Amino acid sequence: MNEPLKIGVVGVGYLGSIHARIYTRLSDVALVGVNDVDSDVGRQVAADCECDFYSNVDQLADSVDAVSVVVPTSCHREVSLPFLSRGIPVLLEKPVAHTLDDARLIVNEAQQNGTILQIGHLERFNAGVVRLHQELDRPRFIEVHRLSKFTERATDVDVVTDLMIHDIDIVLSLVQSELKYVSAVGARIVTNHVDIANARLEFEDGAIANVTASRVSAKRFRRIRVFADACYLALNFEDQQIEISRPGERPSDGKFAPIINSSIHVEPTPPLDAELAHFVDCVREGTQPLVSGSDGLKALKVAYDVREKIEQSLHSLV
Repeated sequence: MNEPLKIGVVGVGYLGSIHARIYTRLSDVALVGVNDVDSDVGRQVAADCECDFYSNVDQLADSVDAVSVVVPTSCHREVSLPFLSRGIPVLLEKPVAHTLDDARLIVNEAQQNGTILQIGHLERFNAGVVRLHQELDRPRFIEVHRLSKFTERATDVDVVTDLMIHDIDIVLSLVQSELKYVSAVGARIVTNHVDIANARLEFEDGAIANVTASRVSAKRFRRIRVFADACYLALNFEDQQIEISRPGERPSDGKFAPIINSSIHVEPTPPLDAELAHFVDCVREGTQPLVSGSDGLKALKVAYDVREKIEQSLHSLV
């Protein structure tokens, strides 16, 4: 029987507290303790999860085999580097960092120390996205919409960093080709940051992705459509189900083949549960995670390129 893997969580606000609760449910895992700058919040989560509260991150590092870092993005470098430098595997919430320089430092630290670094691009663990990878061979055109109603959460960043980066990461994982060209437009609607954005990503192999993200829409809508050489697939991120259209057999009279429409049943799973279980498995087996630090850095670079194109388009209107 395996010794319980000792896990800690740094940052137990809304999302971090969910990390902590999930770890308490995973088999052969012991949630050793949590840390938070707000000691009252940290102590309450510790009490709820029946673990220790650590006011000192170094003391937590002395007690764990691996850690989830769920702090504000601007603090990612400061919090994650001490763990990575000690060879402690880190699950770091997306995006990798607040700046590309910080992101490179984090990824390099993990690589130099041979430490597991998993980036929390949650949608990669959506069961529908996992099945989509299995069904697709060579995507030609991808269209993604991630639309949400306005809330005051994450209004300190733009919609590209908050929402679109999920789909940038998915597109980069689906298209096995180098990115050739990026164009983008966007607008500030409610906040001082861009609240709605559209990006067109063109790849060396001819594939094209059109990605739209909004946090000021009338209703929530999250869907990806993929056109490949011999099929069309549409995934609803919410229910994790896939619709598929393929040509049937060509009639003997020479007419065009009929289009066969069907659906692929996908057993829905909570993506965060799957993500944390995957992290635990990687730590136990010493394997690279599905979303590595390099993957997270690649997605962040494209997100920055999209943001730069949007700013250029906005300035041209002034």
